[in-house]
Amino acid sequence: MLTIEKLYQLVVDHGIEVDPRGRKAVEEELEETKKSYQDLKEEEKSEFDQEKLSNPFSDTRILYGNREKIIKRILVGIDMEGGEILLADRLSEKGKSIDLVIAHHPEGYALAGLYGVMKMQSDVLNKFGVPINIAEGILKERISEVERKLLPVNHNRTVDMARLLDIPFMCMHTPADNHVVDYLQKMLDQKEHKKVRDVVKVLKNIPEYKEALLNVAGPKIIAGNENNRIGKIFVDMTGGTEGSKDSFEKLSIAGVGTMIGMHYSDDLRKKAEKYHINLIVAGHISSDNIGMNLLLDKIEKEYSLEIIETSGFKRYRRI
Repeated sequence: MLTIEKLYQLVVDHGIEVDPRGRKAVEEELEETKKSYQDLKEEEKSEFDQEKLSNPFSDTRILYGNREKIIKRILVGIDMEGGEILLADRLSEKGKSIDLVIAHHPEGYALAGLYGVMKMQSDVLNKFGVPINIAEGILKERISEVERKLLPVNHNRTVDMARLLDIPFMCMHTPADNHVVDYLQKMLDQKEHKKVRDVVKVLKNIPEYKEALLNVAGPKIIAGNENNRIGKIFVDMTGGTEGSKDSFEKLSIAGVGTMIGMHYSDDLRKKAEKYHINLIVAGHISSDNIGMNLLLDKIEKEYSLEIIETSGFKRYRRI
């Protein structure tokens, strides 16, 4: 039987399994967190998020509900807000009882803590050739900026609706993003590409991106051009949200020639052009779909679930 707690544990463990830092590095981080917690004063411990002791992804949480509840039917979407909580309640009223609502993008205190996963980006930059001291320095201000932007947000609106309607609610963000990075990076590293257009062609053959093309949201080159040679490919899709624009110069020096992301702001696009890095926007929601589908594949290998799709999510199985 699959409970909400067991599903949550599976999501976290599978997220660690494909984390770009490697399982050992993530487990070392968890050990450091435990030691830091033990050193806190009692009053400080009462303010500490206990989930951090076993879950390294601050944007992935059970937001509401009895953790021991057995789940058989779930409502899954990319952005699950008030309307989707009402949809879950309406479906239950019509005889299609929803045991759990799962969002990809974080809500509640998982949204407030989104900036916490961004520190992993420094390790990813280091993996692609940027010295770790420089990578950490580049990310420091960007992480602080994201934290400040999140401070005034009304994080708990959707969680409050779930609580009032007694609908279990969770989100799984970075574990899913880790899966799409692992999948695409391995796929592109195994194939021979010469030009940017070759990479785009590979992406367009992936079911989720094929679907996105029909919705005018498929892979698109936004810096460089299709005839450029690719250099080293960096699939840039995990770590909470966009990183620092200052990373492009260092990545260019390290030999990165092409970056593939879910989305890039105009400031980042201009930096990429300045440092001659090709940028491909694979698609935001479609990339989120790949990560969610890969993660759900692993869960469905062990447990039978009825999955109802909504809010930009479409189930594609690779099992």
